[in-house]
Amino acid sequence: MQTRIEPLVDALVQGDREGSVQAATRLLQEGVPAETLVRDGIEAAMSKMDAKCTLEEFNLLEIMLVGRAALEVMKVVLPKGAGPSTSRDTVLLVTPEGDVHDLGKNIVKMVLTARGYRVVDCGRDCPITQMVSSAIADKAEVLGISGLITSVIPTVRQIRPSLEAAGLRERTLIAGGAALRQASPEDLNVDYVALDVFDGVKFLDTRKED
Repeated sequence: MQTRIEPLVDALVQGDREGSVQAATRLLQEGVPAETLVRDGIEAAMSKMDAKCTLEEFNLLEIMLVGRAALEVMKVVLPKGAGPSTSRDTVLLVTPEGDVHDLGKNIVKMVLTARGYRVVDCGRDCPITQMVSSAIADKAEVLGISGLITSVIPTVRQIRPSLEAAGLRERTLIAGGAALRQASPEDLNVDYVALDVFDGVKFLDTRKED
């Protein structure tokens, strides 16, 4: 399967929007499930970009082209209306202050929306005060925290006590992204650390059944 998807990964990493969309469309027509394209195609390409970011071998234009191509593919793989009509919990998505990367967060946003969650996007480089204000205003039950660089880890640890100080004690915190998935939930002071977008969605889907 991975060999069949490799042309999609290559096109995405090259920032080839048209080639990426063509490859995704062809794979869908061949019967490859949408979830497989997201996990083994888009997320695989993002992992390659994550590695380059970690090694500081990237430039901003390259990141923007890859992100644009990935979002176009997501529109093909998970078109509007593909998800359930009933809304689940409200999820507040953030990239903490100090981190301006949001490609992964945007992919999570599209997948959660398609699954029926109400998603509030607080954007990137987001201060904790804004997270807390948005969580109150939007009545968010879940905070999804994305981090690509390790320097945001101290900020992530401060999110739960900041929420609790504002009276938001029963919120679920889930973290993900290249930097955060290297740490444990205890180290980050969150409920769960997702290995990929679907691992995170599975946790959210099942957490109320426990």
